[in-house]
Amino acid sequence: MAGKYDELAATIVELVGGKDNVTSLTHCVTRLRFKLKDESIARTDELKDTKGVISVVQAGGQYQVVIGQAVADVYDAVLALGGIKGAGEVDAEDDDELTEEGGNLVTKLMGVISGTISPTLGVLCASGMMKGVLALLTALGLITASDGFYMVTNAFADGFFYFFPIILGSFAARKFKIDPVIGMTIGAALTYPAMVNITGGEALGTMFAGTAFEMSYYTKYLGIPVVMPVAGYPSSVVPIIVACWVASLIDRRVRPAMPEAVRFFMAPAITLLVTVGLTYLVIGPVAGILSAFIVMIFQSIASIPVVGGLLMGAFIGATWSIFVMFGLHWAVFTVCLVNWSTLGYDVLWACALPCSFAVIGALLAVIVKNRDERVTEIGMPAFFAGIFGVTEPAIYGLLLPMKRPFYLSCIGAGIAGAFVGAMGAVTYNYAGMSFFQLPAAIDVTGNLGYYNVIILSIAFVIAFVAGFAVTFIGYKPESNKAA
Repeated sequence: MAGKYDELAATIVELVGGKDNVTSLTHCVTRLRFKLKDESIARTDELKDTKGVISVVQAGGQYQVVIGQAVADVYDAVLALGGIKGAGEVDAEDDDELTEEGGNLVTKLMGVISGTISPTLGVLCASGMMKGVLALLTALGLITASDGFYMVTNAFADGFFYFFPIILGSFAARKFKIDPVIGMTIGAALTYPAMVNITGGEALGTMFAGTAFEMSYYTKYLGIPVVMPVAGYPSSVVPIIVACWVASLIDRRVRPAMPEAVRFFMAPAITLLVTVGLTYLVIGPVAGILSAFIVMIFQSIASIPVVGGLLMGAFIGATWSIFVMFGLHWAVFTVCLVNWSTLGYDVLWACALPCSFAVIGALLAVIVKNRDERVTEIGMPAFFAGIFGVTEPAIYGLLLPMKRPFYLSCIGAGIAGAFVGAMGAVTYNYAGMSFFQLPAAIDVTGNLGYYNVIILSIAFVIAFVAGFAVTFIGYKPESNKAA
């Protein structure tokens, strides 16, 4: 398949400024994500007009070329040209994302979170889907939690989430240019059974008792209390990313100072000893406080009498596509991960889910009202991709260049999000966008049963109808030449 995209790959590399201008390359579901040395020399307008390229987005410290469903093949073809490092790798002499010059801290942070989590999304989605399927089969009485099929399948489905810090540790370490095994080992320390189970014992003391930030300590390290959340750090996200950044700062100072004869084992030993200690004493507790603060903000909005859930749902739904454009959705997604691992449920992801249906509803209205052959050529594949939750081709290929349809799709998503928030629907783990998420909304431990599934299904219909209706009414093809 790669040979089919050789010409497109060569054109893309030429227009981004050549191989010498590319520091690293990775890809997500629909985009090639370049990290360029100088974005100003890239010929962006020419690249946008290249056949096979849907659009170009500069966000999160990355130069993103939107390809669509063939992105993996184009990625392979680009790497086959030689001279470009893939999978997020960067040259050793370059500084890491948080300390390099240029860009603001928020952009850098979003780039780090994106680069760390995005490589896991495929398996993250697969694991979440299987947890949802197991929940569905259990709810229907077809299997029980003690059946061999359930236990074996759940071993990878739930195991992925439980040991998520180890997986993230590998990718975070690559982002900060240290040995991935160091990152994985830090993740292993955070999920080590003896440390996780320590929270089941009698607490020696409690900090911030009676508040949303309450955390207890069960042992001491060098005389300092080891403060931990009740569930420990399995499934956590922020602590491992920050810990790998700290490890990179330590490693790059310790390694050169070590005698060559012992550097091989002493450098990682010192890096891990200091980093893991700091993670349990400082990084983990601070991350827990910050996460609790963010969760408290959303919960405060949701708890406003009568209209709280509606307001929060409308805000998340209407702004989700905008968050995705600027990479800010990773911040919200991180909160969702925290909610799933600590609360056991999350409402934010439920409010964001209808967005993809509002997008394809708006897209269908554009296709129906527009007779331009290029609109149909781009729009129909994008429509079918959007059904499965992949909305980038629709957004970057048509809606955003036309501007008004994009904003109208946000209105449709806001209406559906408001419905979800007002009805109090939640999800219990991540299983992807679109209808793939529905099994993961089944409440198998409480009294809600299929309530969340019903509400989300209705919301999908509302989003599609609202997105189509407001766009059909508010969009005029003759006023949008950007298509």
